[in-house]
Amino acid sequence: MRQYSIRDLAQLSGVKAHTIRTWEQRYGLLQPQRTATNFRYYREEDLLRLLQVATLCASGQRISDVAQLSEQARKQAVQALSTSESAASNAPLNALLAAMLNLDEPLLARLLTQAIAQQGLEKAMLELVYPLLQRIGLSWQIGTFTVAHEHLLSNLVRQKLLAAIDALGPDVPVNAPRWLLFLPDREQHELALLFLNHALRIRGQHVLYLGASLPLADLVTAYATFQPAFIATVLTTSLSPDLVNDFATELRQGCPGSELLLYGPLAQHLQLPLLPGTHQPARITDILSFIEARVTSSVV
Repeated sequence: MRQYSIRDLAQLSGVKAHTIRTWEQRYGLLQPQRTATNFRYYREEDLLRLLQVATLCASGQRISDVAQLSEQARKQAVQALSTSESAASNAPLNALLAAMLNLDEPLLARLLTQAIAQQGLEKAMLELVYPLLQRIGLSWQIGTFTVAHEHLLSNLVRQKLLAAIDALGPDVPVNAPRWLLFLPDREQHELALLFLNHALRIRGQHVLYLGASLPLADLVTAYATFQPAFIATVLTTSLSPDLVNDFATELRQGCPGSELLLYGPLAQHLQLPLLPGTHQPARITDILSFIEARVTSSVV
């Protein structure tokens, strides 16, 4: 049985520890236990209950009303709650976290679909999916979610991205700037690259998407044929930090005519100054700004 401190609950739910204590004392929403050494802890059912309550309160319902709901009524209320632009950001986020905790794929898929329909894919990714992935990264440290939970979310998001990309169609504007997207050999974390694929295509760029785990020699061969103006990749787990500079140098030597965008946790290990024509965006929004600047300059 997993045990959580009040700090863990606050970090996962976005609800301040002081507020959690107030809800616990005034409404009896949580039932902390104590170890043999008098250490105060919460159980998984407390976390799930807190996520549900926080979701409903963030959507505008009063805590005094939510506290009177039964467990079943609270679950149904969360399921009925649609993500809306007027709701506080923690409402859909906590609803997704609760669905993940229960491995409730139908509810998770429905919440994602609603968010994308109401906010658009890009906004839903930036304001919902990426913050959710950050919460999952935190939760691994305290054992809340497993690889199974992460795979459930990743596969659903991947389906949404692929469907959105397919809906854009194959047509490319004449003389559109060319982008080649790939992940290095043994790199499988594809969500950020798929998001970039959609962001480029919806902005009228010509994209060659080569996907996950592409050996560098094959990338160089594709470069020679496609002649892209830009090459983008995401470095998450495929390299050891001390090999990132060597990879960037080989990529630059093999593709001398393209600007390079190296994104992801491992890209932060690049030693400055960067190679000429190489960019190291720290955030996904920095990549979008980079694209917007190039689109604007090509139109002028």
